[in-house]
Amino acid sequence: MAVKLLLDGPHGARFAGELSASKQGYFSSRIELAAQPDPDFVQAIASQHAIGVTSGQKFLLASWRGVPVTAFAASFLDTSVAIFTLESSGLRRPVDLVGKTVGYRRASEGEVVFDAMMAQLGLPRSQITKVPDRDSFEALKAGEVDAIVAAIDEQPGPSSPSFVKLNVIKPQDYGIHVPGLVYFASNDLVHDQPSVIADVLRGLIRGWQFAYADYARSVPVLVGGGQARLNPERLIFELQQQRSLVLPTGGRIGDYDESRWRTLRDILLFAKLGEEDVPLAQAVNYRFLRDVYRRSPELAAPGAWSEDK
Repeated sequence: MAVKLLLDGPHGARFAGELSASKQGYFSSRIELAAQPDPDFVQAIASQHAIGVTSGQKFLLASWRGVPVTAFAASFLDTSVAIFTLESSGLRRPVDLVGKTVGYRRASEGEVVFDAMMAQLGLPRSQITKVPDRDSFEALKAGEVDAIVAAIDEQPGPSSPSFVKLNVIKPQDYGIHVPGLVYFASNDLVHDQPSVIADVLRGLIRGWQFAYADYARSVPVLVGGGQARLNPERLIFELQQQRSLVLPTGGRIGDYDESRWRTLRDILLFAKLGEEDVPLAQAVNYRFLRDVYRRSPELAAPGAWSEDK
């Protein structure tokens, strides 16, 4: 019987590891890969006894509500959220945003991360004008806002008509380290078929290694096979933007630590999205990742993907 691996969003660079693993046959078990955006994505994974990929924030909030799911690895070890300003503006640090207007998306991961970063730095959020639903690069370029909060892979590439030189303020450079995209599964699947979780994790690690080892090989695979709408040049640009989130210097693919989860829990509490501690020990499992790397130490070797492509 096949197990579903569902993506919370359309196919693209942020799911390159999953696509590579599926198309290259890196999964030993029968895995069906599909994009299935859903307002209640985490609950859908639990109901279907499946495996999913979504933001750490969306996962933890659902777990907080009692959805029976367990996270077992990360694809983005840090959030992909960043704050963008025009290079010509001279706004390069969080302190420069005081007294400015910032476009954001309501109730988004970006809003929570931005507020947490400013609070941690002791900057007066009351002196920053947040403008809802003005988080597009078009709004930034048009001068409707001084800065926007958006994902790093959303920025226009050099060949885009809307391209403009940007400054990028990354929360992780200011002490905000939270899981970005995470892999999780229904508790039933984790309990009943742990070997499937381990197999999928091995395949995902190999998939990400393939995606970054050589763009000349991986990009044709990723844009082919029914994904012809993906633009190769754009795909490479997005892969380069998110590279440090997937392949951190000195780190391992898929790895996360408890401190990242504690930080995420704390900023969700700070945002008043919960009133009690999230039972992290029940929601997050580190054993699968440790066991996979212990049993397959070659997966941790940087190898070809450590070279810039």
